[in-house]
Amino acid sequence: MKTLAILVLCSLAVICLTSDASAGSQPASDNLAQEGLFVEREQASTVVRQKRAAGDLSLTQLESLREVCEANLACEDMMDTQGIIAAYTAYYGPIPY
Repeated sequence: MKTLAILVLCSLAVICLTSDASAGSQPASDNLAQEGLFVEREQASTVVRQKRAAGDLSLTQLESLREVCEANLACEDMMDTQGIIAAYTAYYGPIPY
């Protein structure tokens, strides 16, 4: 029964790959070639996500950083004196969000 199902799926895949439906996707690639791969700086800056400043973190994000830092005694001590942002950055690198 499993062999029959595999044969049916393989035959459907071959039919889909060899059908004329793949010819319909060529105009989309032509549009991409006409538009080009480069965009203006202003347009790109609206699309690309900007890095957030440390002060923009939510309480949930700060709490998750605090939980990670509490597992390391040195990080926890630094967190108490210099703050969670400085301690996390010193021991674990840049903040992931």
